[in-house]
Amino acid sequence: MKISVIGGGGVRSMFLAKSLVQNAKRLGISHIVFMDNNKKKLDIYGKMAKEVAKRIDSTVHFELTIDPLKAIQDANYIITTIRVGEDDMRIKDERIALSHNILGQETTGAAGFSFAMRSVPVLAKYCEMIRKYGRKDVKVFNFTNPAGVVSQTLRDMGFDFTFGICDAPSGLLHSFAKLYGVGENEITGECYGLNHLSFFNSIKLNNKEIMPDLLQDDRVYIETDMRFFDKKLAQHVGCILNEYLYYFYYREEAVSNILSAGVTRGEVIRDINIHMTEELSHMDIEGDFDNCLSIYEKWYGKREGAYMANETGVKSNKSPFRFDIYEKDNGGYAGVALKYMEAEITGEPRDMILCVPNNGAIAGLKDTDVVEISCTITKDGYFTHKIEKINELTMELIRRVKIYERLASAAIRNHSRVEAIDCLMVHPLINSYSMANLLVNQYISTNAEYIEGWN
Repeated sequence: MKISVIGGGGVRSMFLAKSLVQNAKRLGISHIVFMDNNKKKLDIYGKMAKEVAKRIDSTVHFELTIDPLKAIQDANYIITTIRVGEDDMRIKDERIALSHNILGQETTGAAGFSFAMRSVPVLAKYCEMIRKYGRKDVKVFNFTNPAGVVSQTLRDMGFDFTFGICDAPSGLLHSFAKLYGVGENEITGECYGLNHLSFFNSIKLNNKEIMPDLLQDDRVYIETDMRFFDKKLAQHVGCILNEYLYYFYYREEAVSNILSAGVTRGEVIRDINIHMTEELSHMDIEGDFDNCLSIYEKWYGKREGAYMANETGVKSNKSPFRFDIYEKDNGGYAGVALKYMEAEITGEPRDMILCVPNNGAIAGLKDTDVVEISCTITKDGYFTHKIEKINELTMELIRRVKIYERLASAAIRNHSRVEAIDCLMVHPLINSYSMANLLVNQYISTNAEYIEGWN
């Protein structure tokens, strides 16, 4: 079996390689291809990923390439994780929004829409190549942000072999397993909503409901990503909250914190990546890998330690970062994709969280609306879990953001300035025609190098 990664030169490539190769024998993976159009990054981070793969299992054929056809042909599964315009364009997206006191965050609201304007055309070209040259039964797992808008638009374009994946919901479940000192498979949850706007209405420990206990447990608000929320808010909503809901429930605090910090998340990551890449570019990745890994751990640890810290004012409580090649981990977003593969390959049903068409799971949304939802995966495909009851406040937020995503998809597919203004105007973090008009004009101008045909 062949698995390919489009965007395999990213700084998180080693995580992907580790997860894929650790599971290779069990799932019958014999060939892995990491493709990236940035040769410099592929020669650093791709080679580090290849060395990780070699140390775990040298029998797996691990290939690096800048040729997308080499990645696409004969691949059973493909993961896409690209950043069109790289860190500099992310910073522009976020700074444009912040200049108008609108949240600057790459997946949420205005900045996310600008990112999608660049991401979708490139992903669509890859999907067209996959349709033309790939296997008829290929599955494509998209991790490119903003995953909600991107997944919706690719599905609206007819690429029904694409699935949106995100490791935030599964990561939250894993943090609860750690809290209780149990195995990750002993904690399960029912998730619903949209990407970066999802809720758990049920969490079970060995099939026993523990949601009331979690909402009362003070440790949850210290040791997990629920630390961004007031205990009273979580209890009022009655759900466990995706960390990105912070930007909706604490909008003015998020903007104020970012402006006060004087630096955006994108700027933090850019600076870290520049320093890390510069150091590693002068080293022999294959011949001096252990020292390269030490440099990577130093800089990536700074990145992890700064996660959502400026935006929330809440400092990280994570242990110092260390990349242990041989330690078994939950796999991050590779783990999400692997869970789907395992169910399809073995024929044993597995529950997992995906961004897929609603198909009646959430009443009040269209069947074609892409949602982030608990699904059961079998050899015959995926089946969304129906959510019986959602409180009115939660549903209104989901509905408003879904209307934004529908209109964003239409705007990107039609290259329509009018639909772009509509989508930002309805978004709860913008909610203004004049501001939407201003932002759309600026984003079309800023993205001129990456988009064409907008009217």
